[in-house]
Amino acid sequence: MRRNDLISHHQLIQRVPTPLFMRQAIFMSIICLMLPLSGCFAPEDSSSNDEIEYFYPNIYDRYDLEWTWNGSYAMVLEPGPYQALDVQETLITVDTSGIWGGGPSSADVHLSYWLPSNTESGEQVPVIAVISPYFSYGQPGDESSPTNVVGAGRGEFIFDNFIPHGYAFAQVAVFATEESTGCFDYRGDGEGLGIHSAVEWLGDQDWSNGNVAIYGKSYEGATAWEAAAQGSEHLKTIVPISGTTALGPLLYKNGSAEARSQVMHSNYGSSILDYDDDDLDNLCSDVVEGFLAGPTRYGLGEMDPYMDNYYDERSHIDKALGTYQGSIYWVQGMQDWNVDPHQVFGGPPGINWYQEYIDNGYDVAGMLGQWEHNYPDQWTKHNAQDSGYGAEAIHNMTRWDWAQDLFEWMEYYLKDIGPKPALHAQIQRNDGEWRIEDTWPPLDVVRTQLDMSECTSSGTFLGGAGLVLGGEETITTICPPLSSDNDTHISGLATFHLVTVPSFDGGQVFMEMQDSQTGIRLGHATMDVRYHAGGYEAQTVVPGQTVTMLMEFQGIDAILPAGHGITFVLSESGEDYLPPACTPSCSMHVIPSVSTVEIPIIYRDGSNILITPQGEDAANNQ
Repeated sequence: MRRNDLISHHQLIQRVPTPLFMRQAIFMSIICLMLPLSGCFAPEDSSSNDEIEYFYPNIYDRYDLEWTWNGSYAMVLEPGPYQALDVQETLITVDTSGIWGGGPSSADVHLSYWLPSNTESGEQVPVIAVISPYFSYGQPGDESSPTNVVGAGRGEFIFDNFIPHGYAFAQVAVFATEESTGCFDYRGDGEGLGIHSAVEWLGDQDWSNGNVAIYGKSYEGATAWEAAAQGSEHLKTIVPISGTTALGPLLYKNGSAEARSQVMHSNYGSSILDYDDDDLDNLCSDVVEGFLAGPTRYGLGEMDPYMDNYYDERSHIDKALGTYQGSIYWVQGMQDWNVDPHQVFGGPPGINWYQEYIDNGYDVAGMLGQWEHNYPDQWTKHNAQDSGYGAEAIHNMTRWDWAQDLFEWMEYYLKDIGPKPALHAQIQRNDGEWRIEDTWPPLDVVRTQLDMSECTSSGTFLGGAGLVLGGEETITTICPPLSSDNDTHISGLATFHLVTVPSFDGGQVFMEMQDSQTGIRLGHATMDVRYHAGGYEAQTVVPGQTVTMLMEFQGIDAILPAGHGITFVLSESGEDYLPPACTPSCSMHVIPSVSTVEIPIIYRDGSNILITPQGEDAANNQ
């Protein structure tokens, strides 16, 4: 089966089954002829074990099938029989009184939707929605497409794969964007109310079977969590792809400020001022508060209790727990610096959100690749990754079976068709190897403590003083091999409990973990000393008092070859993090030799290795 590149997403044509499925169909026909008394037709319960192998090839066998890998995104194995009807649009008026300070008392959500042709006969269908601020986003003359045009990439993927199989597709503009009115309440309660209203409307239509899914990456993944936090009987599953779960931890990693933290709200200036009649509505108090939140939190830290309200309102994953009643297909780039893995695997001290949802009875699955801020099948982006940031995994990175994986998920949770998907985590290691785990990080990790007294350190670290001297000072600590005979498989959240003596109420450490022999980056951690206990709560630090900083690394799944040690490089700031606001006054004395490091290690026999479809003509192998 090969996809015709000339086929537009507006003109889907029915294609013949692949030879594999033709052989299966012939086989089933023969069985029916031989066993006339046993019943030839599938029972009403489509989840029977007899149909599992017929409909869906085992995930471990997918590598041997023919896939479409000459396009820009993955395609399902089998084309569907339906075509998309003409686009329709609607405005949903929402009561927003009491939501926004100084904002309008009502506002409209604009959405466009496409129905599959089977609805013409009265069949009810589920809906997959992309909810976004990016429709008609940009300055006049340089705007993205409106909701009534299928969005490039994200929209086309759903349109081409799911409408032919009897799904409706909707594109929804959040408040104050495109033709939606109201206040641009960035990730706030008002925005969540508008998203919820769209979900309710989509689930209540006479052509709808009542089941809605939200799919999307980045902000569009965040809107899925906003909807989940609102709660709706119609929202059956969410597919957040590197989607923000909470704004505060996104911009401040244990208090360390990302550069964008200061301008996050103004980054969406094209939504706030999009040159239409409701621009004045956008200037409500929530927008003004958003402009102030970053600089205030950065400068005041623990002395800024007011902005706690701003960031608490924009934390959705905690509110969704117990409120949301659907399933979660979590997709995350392990090398994502835009929406980092800690949004999935972090949380308050002692909480891993991925596992927390499992422990609370949710159906959770994950696809966790070594890509950056990209989709699993976005091969053109995968190819641009650097060494230590996913490049070593590129040869086996692109998931050409992604559409099929998602299709099986949607069939079950939106149509109640087929077997229940396996609730596992597909995780890719830094060398490219995929495997299947029950969850991630694995529950059987062995936390191995490095004896830092056996490590050697060089350099000096004085925090802000480095900037005064014109260059950033570092400490490099090199530790001996974890094993001389066997490779070490690091999997999970490593911790470095760093002993420091601050000279000021403030200061920061950025730490990179490297393979000592190759210098290849394995992971990183960062922390403002005021957040030394971990999590989101800042505490006043007494100058001259010894403090242990409980630094947790971003999620790592990496192989450390036999005989290789680990190097830790400590500096004041790194990558896209700002230096502390107290620079150059807040110098710190860092003492790695009496600190402790725990490395999460797993032992696998190779039985759970997943071979993914990566043929010679796969795009990322060309």
